[in-house]
This record gives sequence, C-alpha cells and structure tokens, in this order.
Amino acid sequence: MSANGYSRTTRNTVRRGIVAAAALPLLVGALASCGYGSEAKDESADKKAPVAADAKKLSADEVRVGYFPNLTHATALIGVKDGLIQKELGGTTLKPQTFNAGPSEIEALNGGSLDIGFIGPSPSINAYVKSKGKNLRIISGSASGGVKLVVNPDKIKTLDDLKGKRIATPQKGNTQDVALLNWIAEKGWKVDPESGKGDVSVVRTDNKVTPDAFKSGSIDGAWVPEPTASKLVAQGGSVLLDETSLWPDKKFVITNVIVSQKFLAEHPDVVEAVLTGTVKTNQWINANPDEAKASANAALKALGGKALDAKVIDPAWPSIAITNDPLAATLKTQSEWAVKAELIEQPDLAGIYDLKLLNKVLKAAGEPEVSDAGLGVK
Repeated sequence: MSANGYSRTTRNTVRRGIVAAAALPLLVGALASCGYGSEAKDESADKKAPVAADAKKLSADEVRVGYFPNLTHATALIGVKDGLIQKELGGTTLKPQTFNAGPSEIEALNGGSLDIGFIGPSPSINAYVKSKGKNLRIISGSASGGVKLVVNPDKIKTLDDLKGKRIATPQKGNTQDVALLNWIAEKGWKVDPESGKGDVSVVRTDNKVTPDAFKSGSIDGAWVPEPTASKLVAQGGSVLLDETSLWPDKKFVITNVIVSQKFLAEHPDVVEAVLTGTVKTNQWINANPDEAKASANAALKALGGKALDAKVIDPAWPSIAITNDPLAATLKTQSEWAVKAELIEQPDLAGIYDLKLLNKVLKAAGEPEVSDAGLGVK
C-alpha cells in the first residue's frame, strides 16, 4: 500500500458491474459485520424502550433497530440504553434487536423483521449488490477505525517479519480480511485469497476464539477489530500496525447505519427521528468520552452478562472514532480492494447511499453536511 493508503487501483472510480454469481455464496456466508461474530445467529432482544404516555406517535407504531453488542456499535449501545433515540421518536416505540453477524442482520432486514440496522461496510455492499440495489440504503455513518494488527512480539518485531507467519482475520472476505490481503499485495507478496495460503498464511478465525488461538501459539498475530485487538494485547501481544495509519485523514468506515428501502419510503419521519437520535447520541459521546465508555460497557454487560475488563476497554475505546459521516469514499475503496483480491467482480454501488435526511438533521444540529462520494440516489 502506498503511503497515503491508496494503491493505483484504489484511485480509480469503481466501475459498474455485477458481483460474480460464484462469489456471492462465499460473501453471504462470510461477511460478518466488520468481523464481529461468525455464524448468522439472531440475538433478538425483543424488548421495547419506555415511551411517555403523552408522547405523539409518528407515522409508524414502532421501529425495529438492529445492532451488535460491540464497541464499534457504541452509538446504538448508548442511544438505546440511555433513551436518546426513543426520546426523538415520541410515541413511536423503539424495538431494539441485537445480532452476532452481518448476514443474520441482513436476513432480518430482507425478511421484513428489521427496519434499521447498524452494520459494517462489507455486508452492506454484498447485500446491496445481491439485491440489485433494491433492499437497503446507507443513511448514516456511525464509527471509524478500531482495527489493529496485533502480533506475538517474540516472533514478529517488524512488518517484514510477517512473511512466513500465521496471521488471523475474522472471516474469509470480511472487511479486515480484505484489508490484510490488500496490504500483503502492496508488499509484493502473494496469497491465495480462497485458501489463505502463500507468503503469509491468512488464517480465518472467529473473533470469539482468536484470543485462545493467539495464547496457544496456533497463530502469530491477527488483523482484527476492537475489542479483540485489545484482548490480544492484554495477553502479551503488541500492536504492530493501526489500520488508521494507512488511510487518508486516518479515517475509514467500520460501522454504517442502513435502512430498508420500503421503510424509508413509507416512514421517512421515523427514519429522520432515529437519525436525530443518533446525531445527538454521537454529540454526547464525543463530548463525554469517559462517561460514554462507561455507558457502552454497561450496555454490553446488560446484553451479554459481562462487561469488558478495564485493561481491554481502556485502550480499545479511544481507537474508535464515533462519527455521523459514512466516509463513503472509503467504502468505495474497500470494495475495490475486494475486487483486487479477486474475491468479487466490480460491484455497482450507484444509489447505495441516501443521505438527504441525515444532512437535514445535521444542518439543524449545526453540524457539517456529509458526502456520498457520488454513490447517492439521484
């Protein structure tokens, strides 16, 4: 990879095309939301946030919002737990659902049991292309960064030492896997994208078991998101590379907000209210980082029964940037990396973004408007 994070390929505009049919089954099964979770398991909370008795209802009785119990979904964790999103919905009930993997969240959206979701770029791209642009829109950003290359310092001391080593990614074809394959290619090394074999052995390992694999020595390092990265550091690992250093402005999308096109068309007022809630949540998070970290950890404990240890959450939290900007240009780049790695053919991403409501909310909040990088609805 070049110094500014873009290769010659990634500077080119994404050409329109269709994802190869053969590649789609791979991606549907493989693309978890930015590497969190592996199997498509729905962890629906099936609960409702409290609504004031005199609150005015919007055009829908309820809105079903999905997210992951992960730090990179902090906007949802905090916005739901602290009632910041429900407050904007008035008498319309927020019904939160949690998921462990991108495919299960997309399945819920496609099946009509989910209206809005927090999810990573890879499953967003895959789902949009597979539906020929008819199932979802990206309506906001949520988080950037939070991905690191953590290694065993006894075996790997420099980036050149990765050659011949075993480096884990969450899944074949997921966001971190594609980033590592691109980085390896920029080094001039060769790896077969299907098997992971080559100058570096890319070992696809579920984030839940990566710490045990690292501890046992079956992998020498991992290119993983938070909090997995900080868990490895707590076990004696060393951060050799923070992926933010490879990107212009040190920003890249790790979590988007998506919406069912049907729900957006029928209930734009509800979508706008949710976005108002997320923007206000993000303002509070960025203004109160310590309190926000505690709130997110409390939400994780409520959802999973266990909070993150301080030695994990303290280094992990500041590496994740909470943002309203979907960083659309970086999603375009990530799709180009997948093409370059021969995991997919050129996708047609035209119309994947609809940022009109977000920009309306941002303007009202005195925040700068954001760009769709030419991939918005016309």
